[in-house]
Amino acid sequence: MEKNKTDIKNMEIDELRQWFEGIGEKGFRAKQVYSWIYKGVTDFSDMRNLSKSLIERLDSEAYISSLEIVTVQKSKTDGTRKYLFELEDGNRIESVFMKYKYGNTLCVSSQAGCRMGCRFCASTLDGLRRNLTAGEIADQIIAAQRDTGEKIGHVVVMGTGEPFDNYEEISRFISMINHKDGLNIGMRNITVSTCGIVPKIGQFAKDFPQVNLAISLHAPNDKIRSEMMPVNDSYNMDKLLAACRDYTKETGRRITFEYTLVSEVNDSDANISELIGKLRGMLCHVNLIPLNKVKETGLEPAARKRAEEIAQRLESSGIAATVRRELGSDIDGACGQLRLSKKQ
Repeated sequence: MEKNKTDIKNMEIDELRQWFEGIGEKGFRAKQVYSWIYKGVTDFSDMRNLSKSLIERLDSEAYISSLEIVTVQKSKTDGTRKYLFELEDGNRIESVFMKYKYGNTLCVSSQAGCRMGCRFCASTLDGLRRNLTAGEIADQIIAAQRDTGEKIGHVVVMGTGEPFDNYEEISRFISMINHKDGLNIGMRNITVSTCGIVPKIGQFAKDFPQVNLAISLHAPNDKIRSEMMPVNDSYNMDKLLAACRDYTKETGRRITFEYTLVSEVNDSDANISELIGKLRGMLCHVNLIPLNKVKETGLEPAARKRAEEIAQRLESSGIAATVRRELGSDIDGACGQLRLSKKQ
């Protein structure tokens, strides 16, 4: 953080244009600088199409913030990389780079820590430190591309934090990475996951009808869900599923329900019958996730064979279902394993 200077990485392109005009420069400079930022350039002197006088002025009035890569853990099994980034204030976050047949995906964090308290998740163990800015969320992609030398074409907001608890910055982030002069990532290649903050689901449908929505469901009824996810006490399953139906009606897009399978908690035949009853007829897909073990929770994962049996049963009931690949579990980079890390 540079005192008395403006961090322009946290600006959308229209804001950057206004900033340039506000300091007496031509508005088209915004497009030039914005493109350089999203190529990973952090030094104005490396922006080759800017004049020397403009570079000197930018150096005196602005800066481009940048995450510091503290560590990179590389999976020995599937090419997954888990990044530990340090923010300017010393807080640390994690992101996960994953390779798929259709291209590279980055799972980004939206907060340093999380206050949702989901019982099976490591991200919430130390609570919420603060929200990330849109620039800090976007910079996770820029830094991972710079480190790997590979294009990231898909983004999932499923790392540390609850995205809808930081809705304004998530909205800015989506617009920034979608812009053609930024990362030019298509709206349909972006997925945002929420644990079920119902009022924001309707707003998201209006604001970003082309962005994929995933709901962390993880239970077939209120009793189990409230035990696993405190958010259910504020927005129970009836309210949540009603909002989901409204979302599919508004957007015409299907919802993905994330369902982490916990042995002897939510994986019995009776549990799955109840889940089928809740979801039948909805435009949705169920992503079954064998629990990735977090020692502090005391919860045990259901066997992968059991997950595949449940997927088959959902499919035979007319509900699309898949079992998630276990990417990065050997580096604690899998779903539910990311956690707040702080400088000691």
